[in-house]
Amino acid sequence: MSSLASRILFTVALLPAVIGIAYLGGWWLFALALVAGLVALHELYAMARQLRPLVLAGYVGFALALLGAQLGDVPWLVAGVLSTLFLAFVLYGLSDIRTSATATFGVTLLGVLWIGGGLGLLLLIRDIDEHGFWALIAVIFTVFAADTAAFFVGRAIGRRKMAPAISPAKTWEGLVAGVAAAMLTAFLILYRDRDEFLTIPETLLLGAVVAVASVFGDLFESAMKRDLGFKDSGRLLGGHGGMLDRLDALLWAGPAAYYVILAVS
Repeated sequence: MSSLASRILFTVALLPAVIGIAYLGGWWLFALALVAGLVALHELYAMARQLRPLVLAGYVGFALALLGAQLGDVPWLVAGVLSTLFLAFVLYGLSDIRTSATATFGVTLLGVLWIGGGLGLLLLIRDIDEHGFWALIAVIFTVFAADTAAFFVGRAIGRRKMAPAISPAKTWEGLVAGVAAAMLTAFLILYRDRDEFLTIPETLLLGAVVAVASVFGDLFESAMKRDLGFKDSGRLLGGHGGMLDRLDALLWAGPAAYYVILAVS
Protein backbone atom coordinates (compact mmCIF):
# COMPACT_ATOMS: atom_id res chain seq x y z
CA MET A 1 0.00 0.00 0.00
CA SER A 2 1.37 3.42 -0.98
CA SER A 3 2.00 6.05 1.66
CA LEU A 4 -0.76 8.24 0.23
CA ALA A 5 -3.30 5.39 0.20
CA SER A 6 -2.35 4.53 3.76
CA ARG A 7 -2.67 8.18 4.75
CA ILE A 8 -6.13 8.43 3.15
CA LEU A 9 -7.36 5.29 4.92
CA PHE A 10 -6.04 6.56 8.22
CA THR A 11 -7.72 9.93 7.73
CA VAL A 12 -11.03 8.36 6.74
CA ALA A 13 -10.93 6.12 9.82
CA LEU A 14 -10.51 9.16 12.09
CA LEU A 15 -13.05 11.38 10.34
CA PRO A 16 -16.15 10.17 12.24
CA ALA A 17 -14.55 11.00 15.60
CA VAL A 18 -13.29 14.38 14.39
CA ILE A 19 -16.66 15.27 12.87
CA GLY A 20 -18.44 14.23 16.07
CA ILE A 21 -16.18 16.38 18.26
CA ALA A 22 -16.45 19.27 15.81
CA TYR A 23 -20.23 18.98 16.03
CA LEU A 24 -20.13 19.08 19.83
CA GLY A 25 -17.74 22.02 19.74
CA GLY A 26 -17.08 23.90 22.96
CA TRP A 27 -14.79 22.30 25.49
CA TRP A 28 -14.83 18.97 23.63
CA LEU A 29 -13.16 20.55 20.62
CA PHE A 30 -10.88 22.55 22.90
CA ALA A 31 -9.72 19.33 24.57
CA LEU A 32 -8.99 17.70 21.20
CA ALA A 33 -7.05 20.74 20.02
CA LEU A 34 -5.15 20.95 23.32
CA VAL A 35 -4.02 17.30 23.26
CA ALA A 36 -3.18 17.25 19.54
CA GLY A 37 -1.38 20.59 19.78
CA LEU A 38 0.71 19.62 22.80
CA VAL A 39 1.81 16.44 21.02
CA ALA A 40 2.71 18.40 17.88
CA LEU A 41 4.56 21.02 19.93
CA HIS A 42 6.49 18.28 21.74
CA GLU A 43 7.51 16.83 18.37
CA LEU A 44 8.75 20.21 17.14
CA TYR A 45 10.77 20.85 20.29
CA ALA A 46 12.21 17.32 20.14
CA MET A 47 13.38 17.88 16.55
CA ALA A 48 14.87 21.26 17.53
CA ARG A 49 16.46 20.10 20.77
CA GLN A 50 19.89 21.39 19.69
CA LEU A 51 18.42 24.90 19.75
CA ARG A 52 17.45 24.36 23.41
CA PRO A 53 13.76 25.41 23.31
CA LEU A 54 12.28 26.26 26.69
CA VAL A 55 9.56 23.65 26.53
CA LEU A 56 7.75 24.62 29.73
CA ALA A 57 7.30 28.17 28.46
CA GLY A 58 6.09 26.78 25.15
CA TYR A 59 3.57 24.40 26.68
CA VAL A 60 2.16 27.04 29.03
CA GLY A 61 2.03 29.68 26.29
CA PHE A 62 0.31 27.25 23.94
CA ALA A 63 -2.32 26.35 26.55
CA LEU A 64 -2.93 30.03 27.30
CA ALA A 65 -3.26 30.82 23.59
CA LEU A 66 -5.89 28.12 23.11
CA LEU A 67 -7.65 29.17 26.30
CA GLY A 68 -7.69 32.75 25.06
CA ALA A 69 -9.31 31.63 21.82
CA GLN A 70 -11.83 29.48 23.67
CA LEU A 71 -12.89 32.10 26.21
CA GLY A 72 -12.28 35.28 24.25
CA ASP A 73 -11.25 36.15 20.73
CA VAL A 74 -8.19 37.01 18.67
CA PRO A 75 -6.79 39.58 21.17
CA TRP A 76 -6.72 36.98 23.94
CA LEU A 77 -5.27 34.38 21.59
CA VAL A 78 -2.48 36.85 20.80
CA ALA A 79 -2.03 37.54 24.52
CA GLY A 80 -1.44 33.83 25.11
CA VAL A 81 1.13 33.70 22.32
CA LEU A 82 2.94 36.77 23.65
CA SER A 83 3.02 35.35 27.16
CA THR A 84 5.37 32.71 25.76
CA LEU A 85 8.08 35.28 25.15
CA PHE A 86 7.85 36.59 28.71
CA LEU A 87 7.88 33.07 30.19
CA ALA A 88 10.78 32.04 27.98
CA PHE A 89 12.83 35.05 29.06
CA VAL A 90 12.13 34.37 32.76
CA LEU A 91 13.07 30.68 32.44
CA TYR A 92 16.16 31.53 30.40
CA GLY A 93 17.32 33.93 33.10
CA LEU A 94 16.73 31.38 35.86
CA SER A 95 18.43 28.50 34.07
CA ASP A 96 22.06 27.72 33.32
CA ILE A 97 21.46 27.66 29.53
CA ARG A 98 24.24 29.43 27.74
CA THR A 99 23.32 28.67 24.13
CA SER A 100 22.10 31.37 21.75
CA ALA A 101 19.28 33.33 23.38
CA THR A 102 17.98 34.28 19.93
CA ALA A 103 17.71 30.63 18.84
CA THR A 104 16.17 29.55 22.14
CA PHE A 105 13.55 32.31 22.21
CA GLY A 106 12.91 31.97 18.48
CA VAL A 107 12.13 28.26 18.36
CA THR A 108 10.12 28.41 21.58
CA LEU A 109 7.91 31.23 20.31
CA LEU A 110 7.70 29.76 16.79
CA GLY A 111 6.08 26.59 18.08
CA VAL A 112 3.39 28.46 19.99
CA LEU A 113 2.69 30.93 17.19
CA TRP A 114 2.59 28.23 14.52
CA ILE A 115 0.67 25.50 16.33
CA GLY A 116 -1.23 27.54 18.91
CA GLY A 117 -2.19 30.24 16.44
CA GLY A 118 -3.31 27.74 13.81
CA LEU A 119 -5.42 25.64 16.16
CA GLY A 120 -6.73 28.69 18.01
CA LEU A 121 -8.13 30.22 14.82
CA LEU A 122 -9.75 26.89 13.94
CA LEU A 123 -11.53 27.07 17.30
CA LEU A 124 -12.70 30.57 16.44
CA ILE A 125 -14.07 29.35 13.12
CA ARG A 126 -16.16 26.80 15.01
CA ASP A 127 -17.49 29.62 17.21
CA ILE A 128 -19.04 31.49 14.27
CA ASP A 129 -22.72 31.93 15.09
CA GLU A 130 -24.97 29.29 13.46
CA HIS A 131 -22.48 28.44 10.71
CA GLY A 132 -19.37 27.50 12.67
CA PHE A 133 -19.76 23.73 12.41
CA TRP A 134 -20.16 23.67 8.64
CA ALA A 135 -17.42 26.26 8.18
CA LEU A 136 -14.98 24.09 10.15
CA ILE A 137 -16.06 20.96 8.29
CA ALA A 138 -15.56 22.82 5.01
CA VAL A 139 -11.99 23.71 5.97
CA ILE A 140 -11.13 20.16 7.04
CA PHE A 141 -12.60 18.49 3.94
CA THR A 142 -11.24 21.16 1.61
CA VAL A 143 -7.71 20.54 2.85
CA PHE A 144 -8.20 16.79 2.44
CA ALA A 145 -9.61 17.16 -1.09
CA ALA A 146 -6.84 19.53 -2.17
CA ASP A 147 -4.11 17.25 -0.82
CA THR A 148 -5.56 14.16 -2.49
CA ALA A 149 -6.16 15.80 -5.88
CA ALA A 150 -2.73 17.44 -5.90
CA PHE A 151 -1.03 14.13 -5.19
CA PHE A 152 -2.74 12.10 -7.89
CA VAL A 153 -2.65 14.76 -10.60
CA GLY A 154 0.91 15.69 -9.74
CA ARG A 155 2.02 12.08 -9.97
CA ALA A 156 0.14 11.54 -13.24
CA ILE A 157 0.97 14.66 -15.23
CA GLY A 158 3.07 16.86 -12.98
CA ARG A 159 6.20 18.21 -14.67
CA ARG A 160 6.90 21.61 -13.17
CA LYS A 161 8.29 21.47 -9.63
CA MET A 162 7.00 24.03 -7.14
CA ALA A 163 9.76 23.93 -4.55
CA PRO A 164 12.32 21.28 -5.57
CA ALA A 165 14.72 22.18 -2.76
CA ILE A 166 12.04 21.62 -0.11
CA SER A 167 9.58 19.07 -1.47
CA PRO A 168 10.48 17.64 -4.91
CA ALA A 169 7.14 15.82 -5.24
CA LYS A 170 4.99 18.96 -5.33
CA THR A 171 4.18 20.33 -8.78
CA TRP A 172 2.33 23.32 -10.17
CA GLU A 173 -0.02 20.97 -12.01
CA GLY A 174 -0.88 19.35 -8.71
CA LEU A 175 -1.49 22.74 -7.13
CA VAL A 176 -3.96 23.69 -9.88
CA ALA A 177 -5.81 20.38 -9.42
CA GLY A 178 -5.82 20.85 -5.65
CA VAL A 179 -7.27 24.35 -5.94
CA ALA A 180 -10.01 23.11 -8.28
CA ALA A 181 -10.90 20.21 -5.95
CA ALA A 182 -10.90 22.54 -2.95
CA MET A 183 -13.21 25.03 -4.61
CA LEU A 184 -15.63 22.26 -5.54
CA THR A 185 -15.54 20.79 -2.03
CA ALA A 186 -16.16 24.13 -0.34
CA PHE A 187 -18.99 24.83 -2.78
CA LEU A 188 -20.71 21.50 -2.08
CA ILE A 189 -20.43 21.79 1.72
CA LEU A 190 -21.45 25.43 2.06
CA TYR A 191 -23.99 25.65 -0.77
CA ARG A 192 -26.89 25.13 1.63
CA ASP A 193 -25.95 28.33 3.50
CA ARG A 194 -25.28 30.45 0.41
CA ASP A 195 -28.00 32.96 1.26
CA GLU A 196 -27.12 33.29 4.94
CA PHE A 197 -23.37 32.81 5.32
CA LEU A 198 -21.08 32.99 2.27
CA THR A 199 -22.21 33.67 -1.28
CA ILE A 200 -21.14 31.25 -4.01
CA PRO A 201 -18.22 33.47 -5.18
CA GLU A 202 -17.10 33.88 -1.56
CA THR A 203 -17.28 30.12 -1.04
CA LEU A 204 -15.15 29.51 -4.13
CA LEU A 205 -12.64 32.10 -2.89
CA LEU A 206 -12.52 30.34 0.47
CA GLY A 207 -11.78 27.01 -1.20
CA ALA A 208 -9.00 28.45 -3.35
CA VAL A 209 -7.31 30.29 -0.49
CA VAL A 210 -7.51 27.26 1.82
CA ALA A 211 -5.98 25.03 -0.87
CA VAL A 212 -3.03 27.37 -1.45
CA ALA A 213 -2.52 27.91 2.28
CA SER A 214 -2.56 24.16 2.94
CA VAL A 215 0.19 23.61 0.37
CA PHE A 216 2.36 26.29 1.94
CA GLY A 217 1.65 24.83 5.37
CA ASP A 218 2.95 21.48 4.17
CA LEU A 219 5.99 23.12 2.57
CA PHE A 220 6.68 25.13 5.72
CA GLU A 221 6.87 21.99 7.86
CA SER A 222 8.97 20.25 5.20
CA ALA A 223 11.44 23.14 5.26
CA MET A 224 11.63 22.95 9.05
CA LYS A 225 12.20 19.18 9.05
CA ARG A 226 14.81 19.40 6.30
CA ASP A 227 16.68 22.12 8.19
CA LEU A 228 16.60 20.11 11.42
CA GLY A 229 17.55 16.83 9.70
CA PHE A 230 14.31 14.86 10.08
CA LYS A 231 12.07 13.04 7.60
CA ASP A 232 9.03 12.86 9.89
CA SER A 233 8.12 14.87 12.96
CA GLY A 234 7.65 11.70 15.00
CA ARG A 235 6.58 8.06 15.05
CA LEU A 236 3.37 8.40 17.03
CA LEU A 237 1.26 7.40 14.04
CA GLY A 238 3.65 4.78 12.71
CA GLY A 239 4.09 5.05 8.95
CA HIS A 240 2.00 8.21 8.96
CA GLY A 241 4.68 10.12 10.86
CA GLY A 242 3.90 12.35 13.79
CA MET A 243 1.03 14.58 14.86
CA LEU A 244 2.68 17.64 13.35
CA ASP A 245 2.86 15.84 10.00
CA ARG A 246 -0.92 15.44 10.09
CA LEU A 247 -1.66 18.98 11.23
CA ASP A 248 0.79 20.95 9.08
CA ALA A 249 -1.66 21.88 6.31
CA LEU A 250 -4.46 22.76 8.73
CA LEU A 251 -2.18 25.03 10.75
CA TRP A 252 -1.96 27.37 7.75
CA ALA A 253 -5.36 26.65 6.23
CA GLY A 254 -7.21 27.50 9.46
CA PRO A 255 -5.85 31.06 9.77
CA ALA A 256 -6.32 31.63 6.02
CA ALA A 257 -9.95 30.50 6.22
CA TYR A 258 -10.62 32.60 9.32
CA TYR A 259 -9.40 35.79 7.70
CA VAL A 260 -11.18 35.13 4.39
CA ILE A 261 -14.44 34.68 6.32
CA LEU A 262 -13.69 37.80 8.37
CA ALA A 263 -12.97 39.81 5.22
CA VAL A 264 -16.10 38.85 3.30
CA SER A 265 -18.63 38.58 6.13
